[in-house]
Amino acid sequence: MRISVYFAPDKVDRGELAGAAAVVIDVVRATSCIVEAVANGARAVHPVVSVEEAFRLRESLGADTLLCGERRGLRIDGFDLGNSPAEFSRAAVAGKRLVMTTTNGTRAFAAAATADQVFTASFHNQTAVVAALPGDGAVVVVCAGKEGRFSLDDTVCAGIIVRGLCDRVNGPVRLNDGAAAAGDLAGIHPVTGGMLAATAAGKALVDVGLGSDLALCARADRHQIVPMMYDGVITAPRG
Repeated sequence: MRISVYFAPDKVDRGELAGAAAVVIDVVRATSCIVEAVANGARAVHPVVSVEEAFRLRESLGADTLLCGERRGLRIDGFDLGNSPAEFSRAAVAGKRLVMTTTNGTRAFAAAATADQVFTASFHNQTAVVAALPGDGAVVVVCAGKEGRFSLDDTVCAGIIVRGLCDRVNGPVRLNDGAAAAGDLAGIHPVTGGMLAATAAGKALVDVGLGSDLALCARADRHQIVPMMYDGVITAPRG
């Protein structure tokens, strides 16, 4: 088995995605929100890169479609929801289609789109992701990062998944340098709201008054669902 971790979407070796299972991580906050939304009954999440594309797609999808996402951490004008996990309650999203655009996370889904399978991961479902991933072949973990740069929060989540897979798999596992480093970092950084608050992404949220999101983003194994992306649309796993 081979596991690769890349710290930002534009660092991904696209050649590795063919035949691989990809894992997309944006702990603060897109994948935390997506896991929350699908666990609470959202029909689908459509990740898009631009605000303009989000508005166009909502028009084509029609009724029961919500716009969600952020720029500079804050809800976009004209959107129904921002990018805070607490907003994605069952009352808000059950039965709805969500069109999401964020600064970092939705770009990571675009970068992973050519993989054979695309899994959505955060601390909320980290153990379920380890159990759902194939035990052989190639796994490519795409961290959303922070505006093209390394982010500790995503890397620690990636490292937890790397360590879990290594424990689960029978046989040799080859790690790229990113996967080895992520595993090491996961071993020395316990997941807490305080750890997230010390990261660049966490500090940015605190600066815009959304620091309360960090304790929720840090909650491990809150859900057992692993949302999957099929042809650009994220839903509960099929079958």
